Amino acid sequence: MASLLLAIIYMAFISLGLPDSLLGSAWPVMREGLGVPVSYAGVISMIISGGTILSSLLSSKAIHKFGVGLVTSVSVGLTACALFGFSLSTAFWMLCLWAVPYGLGAGAVDAALNNYVAVHYSSRHMSWLHGFWGVGVTISPYIMGRCLTRGLGWHAGYRTVSILQAALTAVLFFSLPLWKKDAEQGEEGSFKDVPLRKAVRIPGAPQVLLAFFGFCALENTAGLWASSYLVGARGISPETAARFTALFYMGETVGRFLNGFVSDKLGDRRMIRVGVIVMLLGTLMVLLPVGPAALAGLVVLGLGAAPVYPCIIHSTPENFGKENSQALVGIQMASAYCGSTFMPPLFGLLAQYVDVALYPFYLLVFALLMLVMTEWLNRRLAKP
Repeated sequence: MASLLLAIIYMAFISLGLPDSLLGSAWPVMREGLGVPVSYAGVISMIISGGTILSSLLSSKAIHKFGVGLVTSVSVGLTACALFGFSLSTAFWMLCLWAVPYGLGAGAVDAALNNYVAVHYSSRHMSWLHGFWGVGVTISPYIMGRCLTRGLGWHAGYRTVSILQAALTAVLFFSLPLWKKDAEQGEEGSFKDVPLRKAVRIPGAPQVLLAFFGFCALENTAGLWASSYLVGARGISPETAARFTALFYMGETVGRFLNGFVSDKLGDRRMIRVGVIVMLLGTLMVLLPVGPAALAGLVVLGLGAAPVYPCIIHSTPENFGKENSQALVGIQMASAYCGSTFMPPLFGLLAQYVDVALYPFYLLVFALLMLVMTEWLNRRLAKP
């Protein structure tokens, strides 16, 4: 039964990644059909992010009341409905409307599943699960591309992914007895509904929140603006820049599958330390005034990023106690979304009004923030 539930969770992590790259891959076609500027994608993205932040903060209370299984099932169902709503939209305001349940569902399921895996499974499964999230992110642009090349339109792409999400929702509802079995055995009974103000005062919480903020700010800024930097500041061809931007994400996804084989032996804290140091090294390579070093630095940056996110999540029950872990994971998710939502656009303003060459220095700020916060956290937790 435990292996069956784990297989379902693997499927759920793929579904977590499916919607994340749909908007970006379809927007050039969507905006033409809707008659809106390119920048309007940011409005939809911000609404989705606002929903994810809110539902992440409220996830502990919901899970404490209804259980992980039901919250996960309803949340995936909510994203399925939202994606189907996208497929029916014929105006921009309709997309904005459906973006609300889209974000609310995504944030809740992310917090619920991450903490459940952190409590019940080993670090290697956490790494592999986040690798499968990368599989979902990779599959959805392919689905959208096939629909566009066959003349079916972007509506069909969203409809296809919504059907996949709906199928997973059905599987999750049928699997509710498996989740309830853990609850009856007292696995979830030890969780506390910790108020937000109390959770952020737990020793080590501010450090892990800032580390998470820094990681997602660096990860998303690196991926979003890599091509612009390589073309605008280094004179590299757009085709080469695009390939190495893709290699950044590929390095992160492949790295997570590889990390799964060593994470149990090395432990979460060592994996986080190694990952942060490698990310710092990759950032310094991007700084070097040599084109090939900057390109290789992006790949190194992706490989370094691979263990950090899953290992920080997995170490939460050990660092803060199982009874506090769901609350901490929820606010960690919210902090992560804040970093990924607000910091990349901020660099966009710097690139527009100052210089895109600031890119590696901007990344370096967040790499150093992660290094300082993770080491401070380790020392704080080492105290009796």
